[in-house]
Amino acid sequence: MTITIAVFERPLDQGAGLARDMRVRWALEEVGQPYEVRLVPWEKFKEDAHLARNPFGQIPTYEEGDLVLFESGAIVLHIAQRFPGLLPTDADARARAIMWLFAALNTVEPPIVDRDVVEYFEDGRSWQNERFAMVDERIRGRLNQLSASMGDSEWLDGAFSAADIIMVHVLRRLEGTDILQEYPNLTAYVARATARPAYKRAFAAQLAVFTGRDL
Repeated sequence: MTITIAVFERPLDQGAGLARDMRVRWALEEVGQPYEVRLVPWEKFKEDAHLARNPFGQIPTYEEGDLVLFESGAIVLHIAQRFPGLLPTDADARARAIMWLFAALNTVEPPIVDRDVVEYFEDGRSWQNERFAMVDERIRGRLNQLSASMGDSEWLDGAFSAADIIMVHVLRRLEGTDILQEYPNLTAYVARATARPAYKRAFAAQLAVFTGRDL
């Protein structure tokens, strides 16, 4: 069955690979599964056709036969469970990989997303600088813990997994700040992951949507 994912017709990140469909593209590339893309114009997100796939009017969505999914973390986990290569076969290691996937989404990502809120939705407010300081302190607190946990490890827990896809994409949201550079092991971790051929293919495919070219 053909896999179809819904993405922005014109990526808001201008092809920087930060939109959440990047996570899904990367996972599909890692497991070697072809997919098709449905380009959704901004004005169509609140129309019934898209809301039937995602009631919150967001991207990405995932369709495979009668199965329709939304939420990038759930989609990546489904891909990892459906196709071999992104989750360990050992039951305990598999459970830990899933744990780290949820940690990326629920523990590390929220303060990083809050920083985007401060930057874009509180611009010009008298309290913006104070809010930046508060949010950055929370981010550093999480990165301190993540950095200590990883140490010199290549990946989050053993072999590369779906959890690394989500965690690296979360950390990439800090690009443009100096925060991540304070953690050499995390900087090296992101560089290692983004050097993977599957990541490069996914990035090129997302960039092609922005530039209007077929790769």
